[in-house]
Amino acid sequence: MKNLKDILPGRITTEKEELFCYGFDASKEEGLPSAVARPYGTDEVSRLSEFAFNNGIPIVPRGAGSGMTGGSVPLQGSIVVSMEKMNRIIDIDEKNMVVTLEPGVINRDLQERLEAAGLFYPPDPTSMNFCTIGGNIAENAGGPRALKYGVTRDYVLGLEVVLPDGTVITTGVKTRKGVVGYDLSWLIVGSEGTLCTVTKIFLKVLPLPEDVITLLCSFPQLQKAAEAVPAIIASGVIPRAIEFMDSGAVEAVESYRPVGLPSDSEAVLIIEVDGAENVIRQEAEKAAAICASYGADVKIADDIYSRERLWESRRALSPALYHLKPTKINEDIVVPRTEIPQIIQSIRTIGQKYRLKIVNFGHAGDGNIHVNVMTDKNNPDEYGRAQAAVRDIFEETLRLGGTISGEHGIGITKSKYLGMELSKASIGLMKGIKAVFDPKGIMNPGKIFP
Repeated sequence: MKNLKDILPGRITTEKEELFCYGFDASKEEGLPSAVARPYGTDEVSRLSEFAFNNGIPIVPRGAGSGMTGGSVPLQGSIVVSMEKMNRIIDIDEKNMVVTLEPGVINRDLQERLEAAGLFYPPDPTSMNFCTIGGNIAENAGGPRALKYGVTRDYVLGLEVVLPDGTVITTGVKTRKGVVGYDLSWLIVGSEGTLCTVTKIFLKVLPLPEDVITLLCSFPQLQKAAEAVPAIIASGVIPRAIEFMDSGAVEAVESYRPVGLPSDSEAVLIIEVDGAENVIRQEAEKAAAICASYGADVKIADDIYSRERLWESRRALSPALYHLKPTKINEDIVVPRTEIPQIIQSIRTIGQKYRLKIVNFGHAGDGNIHVNVMTDKNNPDEYGRAQAAVRDIFEETLRLGGTISGEHGIGITKSKYLGMELSKASIGLMKGIKAVFDPKGIMNPGKIFP
């Protein structure tokens, strides 16, 4: 690796202790890279890529390692290209509402900088306090506000990327319209680092909403909470978020970080509306009335402190679940909103069938349910039942017209299920596209395709 170290003097490590720190993500899958590089800019990424291409060495672009499907876990011998040093917000163009930034910028840091300027970047994954925008692009991350505002792909105007051989290209535009050739930006978003390395990002942003109202709705029956979600949307109210937590999720978070969520409910909805103050007051009242008609007790979190406590409880859910069982199989299925009651009932039945605790929460407003099968990887019988339960859940999701991944991607952990949703012809076409970008197969190999 002597020649590699000459490319970025002092910023390439092969020390085993440091390599270990870049060998896993939130999926708990593990690998060990041969080296970790920390470039400062596009030219350095280009030189690294050219070296790897000429020597046939795999490259794994990496943000904060917060992904849930093993997308940034390196195969043996890979070079991890960590974007932690490429973390500048280069320009905030307030008049055109366009931001230029590097991939290592933390989502929360971008949100705070924009809000100070009266601007708003809607995508807000649960890991927003530490995940990077580059990682969000790799997975096409969403979050609670996707219901009203869409996901990461909806805000990417253009990208600067480094191809596997070191060539630098710019895709897309910095304007709101542009149809010159194929839209490579939208192809790269969600490709999990398997096509190229993103080095610069052009995002559109919005004016900051005038006001926000948050409701906490507690339901005595899980099914009624599921039924209330499509009823709210059908009424003409489009909240910026409708988050769902079943009783297992409430119990877990209250044991881990208590915020006063009602422990006697089968489910809660956190509903948030934003916009002009006079308009959202009416929308909040309408949503509250609908939930009450389904048996909910409704409370308003009408100050920023109360709202933040509710959202902190939601963001604490993922780590809280490890207090229930040592292993969590976290899946992010999506079904049409009208099928939420059916999928919730089916998941209950599957949990009973396999004698497993399954905890559900997520972005119910857009049908994205995070299904957490709680198990123990060191118990072969139980873990085998958990794997069987996941397949049953995926089959039921697809039967209802849904998809097996809404925002976590495929990575390693879901690759064996790819053929459940996609045809051989579709998968073959995708592999062909990858081969055009990456003829030597060095970009994050072993991900997506089984």
